[in-house]
Amino acid sequence: MTDMRKFIIITLAIAFSTLSSFARKPNIIFILADDLGYNELGCFGQKWIKTPHIDRLAKEGIKFTQHYSGQAVCAPCRCVLMTGKHTGHAYIRDNGDPKDGSTKHFPFPGQNPIPDDEITIAEILKTQGYTTAAIGKWGLGHFGSSGDPNKQGFDLFFGYNCQRHAHNHFPRFLWRNNKKVPLPGNDRKLDGKIHSQDAFTEEALSFIKKNKETPFFLYLPFAIPHLSIQTTDKWLNEYKKVIPEEKHTHRGYLKHPFPRAGYAAMITQMDDSVGQVHSLVKELGLDNDTLIVFTSDNGPTFNRLGGSDSDFFKSAGVFKGLKGSLYEGGIRVPTIVRWPGKIKPETTSNHISAFWDWMPTLSEIAGTKAPDVTDGISLLPSLLGKKQESHKFLYWEFPSYGSQQAVRLGNWKGIRQKISKAKTTAEIKTELYNLELDPGETKNVADLNPEILEKIESIMVKEHVPSKLFPILPEERLRARKKKLNKSN
Repeated sequence: MTDMRKFIIITLAIAFSTLSSFARKPNIIFILADDLGYNELGCFGQKWIKTPHIDRLAKEGIKFTQHYSGQAVCAPCRCVLMTGKHTGHAYIRDNGDPKDGSTKHFPFPGQNPIPDDEITIAEILKTQGYTTAAIGKWGLGHFGSSGDPNKQGFDLFFGYNCQRHAHNHFPRFLWRNNKKVPLPGNDRKLDGKIHSQDAFTEEALSFIKKNKETPFFLYLPFAIPHLSIQTTDKWLNEYKKVIPEEKHTHRGYLKHPFPRAGYAAMITQMDDSVGQVHSLVKELGLDNDTLIVFTSDNGPTFNRLGGSDSDFFKSAGVFKGLKGSLYEGGIRVPTIVRWPGKIKPETTSNHISAFWDWMPTLSEIAGTKAPDVTDGISLLPSLLGKKQESHKFLYWEFPSYGSQQAVRLGNWKGIRQKISKAKTTAEIKTELYNLELDPGETKNVADLNPEILEKIESIMVKEHVPSKLFPILPEERLRARKKKLNKSN
């Protein structure tokens, strides 16, 4: 897609604008937790961690119990969310930093940038008169690159541009657009004066106050509960004498003296931020004109890394797999939407949906049409209690953790693992699970269902578009290695 084509698509978005049936274009607040497991909210079954404000959103809105992230790790899921393309043809399909040295002058490298010609949700909403902000963790390109958030539709960016920078919640600085904002009293140690989550909350509240008179899109990709485990005493003290700790061998990230309590405290700290945002919306009289979405970028983090304990909290619930896995635990995420007067309170939906659905959903809510190149189906009918169109299938591919592919086809789930160990595509084995009978993916029934297996494998072939940046199949990886070897010679 050329820059001219991008211009044409955005122009068409303006042309497709309709007179919305809503009194005014609704404000949209999209909150994205980082590495929050399916079972780490009270309203999704968590027993130890308190999340009263998010639970209230669920009580006053709708819970989606079969909603999926775009990928099993941070950067690609954000690309899928922003562009509405699944990882079979999304530009960013894995984490990774630019290898051309273009960001070496920055203290943190930033991730591979999305290209200029990608259309983002923010760009579509700007055609409809929305003021836009991204506050939190970006991970789709540093300032000055094509992935610069200010070049991808956001009027304001505040937070961590680079995901590695976000591995500490007491950073020395954050970014406001392309300017450093020092945080006095912080030295990237376990404790500090200004927790990044509190800084995000303050910035979000300020943005809402400044833009209360016009429609706004506030994207809040928080960095909690991604490691390191770091919080403030206010939240830690709620759990120190409540949650039992256990001796363990620490590995990776900063070491916390109360890792279980600290992890729970981080999530409750984030929940408080959600409560502050919601309270301000109500205080300003914007409640009925504001849609709030809460979800997570992928499943919970690896057990015992950085002191985390996904087993203790039963973070993935009944599901198999954690972050980095295309099993259910790595990609099925807790999802809540609240919109007073539009969404019936205390509603639960088992509609099968994914991150690429948000592009058409938010476009339709704003009164326009999403680009045809996206894979999503608008969820607006589900939100309004109307008949919802279903996906024929959902598809993922992931070049890391041994390389994986997955397909959700009705109640069936096909998954391929360890693709990188195969010498040819013919050697790759596909597992098959019936999620209705076996949500934990414990019994591989591939041999018993050859017709279903054939359908799923044909989808894996059809939906995969080769990527030079992220090769996945054995033949593609071999070509990439040969090309790299020839260049070095």
